[in-house]
Amino acid sequence: MKRAASLLAALAANLALASGLTAAKKEDGFVALFNGKDFSGWKLPGKAHNWQVVDGVIDYEAKGGNLVTEKSFKNYVFRLDWRFKRTAGPTYNAKLFDAEGNHVGNKPVKNADSGIFLRGTGKSQVNLWCWPCGSGQLWAYHGSKTPAIRKGSIPKVNADKPVGQWNEMEITMKGETVTVILNGKTVLDESNMPGVGKEGPIALQHHGGYNEKSKTWSNASALIQFRNLRIKEL
Repeated sequence: MKRAASLLAALAANLALASGLTAAKKEDGFVALFNGKDFSGWKLPGKAHNWQVVDGVIDYEAKGGNLVTEKSFKNYVFRLDWRFKRTAGPTYNAKLFDAEGNHVGNKPVKNADSGIFLRGTGKSQVNLWCWPCGSGQLWAYHGSKTPAIRKGSIPKVNADKPVGQWNEMEITMKGETVTVILNGKTVLDESNMPGVGKEGPIALQHHGGYNEKSKTWSNASALIQFRNLRIKEL
C-alpha cells in the first residue's frame, strides 16, 4: 500500500511538473502588465475617475478617461482577458457591414463600448463592443476609401462571448499590421493600419458614461473589466 501511494505521489508530481513546463513554454517571453493589486506601471487619468482594482481585476464604470501604460511599445504580442459587466442606456443603432467592409445598414442593440489603443492614439484603436460585427474592429479604418483596408478593418467573424462572460484576446502588432485572435478565432489577420505610428503606450479606453443631470447612461459606456494582461515584445 505504501509503495502504491509513493508511486501515485511521484506520478502526480511528474504531471504537475509537465503541466508547469507546458504553461511556461506557452507564455515564454511574456511579462505581466498588471500585477492584480494596484496600477503600478500605469498612468491614471488626471481628473476624477473610477478605475479601480476589484478582486484582482481592473474594473471600470465609464468615468474619468483612459488608463495608459507608462511604457511605450512598438512590435509585440499582447494577451488579455476582458468582459463587459452589463449594458446600459437605450438601444444603440449599430452599423452593419458586408463581407467587403461596406456599411449596409443598422441594427438596434443593447450596448457597452470600450477599446484598446495599440500605440497610444485613437487611430490605433481595436474596438470592444456589442455590435453585430463583433469586437476587434478597427474604427479609424472602417471608412477607408481603399477596399482592402476597409475590408481588413472588419472582423472576419463575431467571436464575442455574451455580456458577463470573459473573453480571451491576443493582439499581435507588427509595423503597420495587426492580427487579433478572440476566443481562439482569428478575427483580424494582418490587417493594415497605415499611418498608425511607430510606437506608443497601450491604453484601455474610456467611453460614454453617466449623465448626472439627466440621470441616464450613455448607450456606449465602458462598463468593463480586464485581467491577465501580459505582453511579449518582438
